[in-house]
Amino acid sequence: MKKRITFIFLTSILLFSCTSQKQVPGKVWTKEKAKEWSQEHGWIRGCNFIPSTAVNQLEMWQAETFDPTTIDRELGWAENIGMNCMRVYLHHAAWKQDKEGFKKRINNYLDIASKHAISTIFVFLDDCWNPSLQQGNSQTLNREFTIQAGYAIPEIYIIGGIVQRYCRY
Repeated sequence: MKKRITFIFLTSILLFSCTSQKQVPGKVWTKEKAKEWSQEHGWIRGCNFIPSTAVNQLEMWQAETFDPTTIDRELGWAENIGMNCMRVYLHHAAWKQDKEGFKKRINNYLDIASKHAISTIFVFLDDCWNPSLQQGNSQTLNREFTIQAGYAIPEIYIIGGIVQRYCRY
C-alpha cells in the first residue's frame, strides 16, 4: 500500500511539473523550408534494426555480444534494397555496465551505418517489453526484448537519476 501511495504521489508531481511549465511553441516551417528539407533528405525508407546475432537490444550493445561484422553485412543488405534509415533500440543496462565501451560501440555502429548511407533514429527508454532484466547472451537468457529504465521512472529518480545521466551521456 505504501509503495502504491508513493507511486501515485511521485507520478502526480511528475505530471504536474510537466504541465505547469510554460510551453513555448516551435516555429512552424514554411512550405518552402519543408520542401527544401524533403529534397535534401529524400523519402525516408527504413525499419527497426537489430542484427540477426542478437535476440534483444541489450545483447546488441553488450561488449561480449556486439557484432560489427553482422551489422555491416545486414546494413549492406538494407542499403541494397533501398533503405536509408534504421530505428535502433539502445539499452541503459549496457550503458550502466560499461559507459565508455557503450559509447564506442554506438560510434562503431554509426560509422558502419554511414558507410551504407543509412541514418539512425535511436530509441531511449523503450519500456514495453519483458519486465525481467538479466545481462548475458541468448544462450543463457530468455529470447525477448528486455525492460528499460523508463519502466519505473519515478523509482529511478529516487535512486539516483539514472535516466537523466543515461540520456545526457
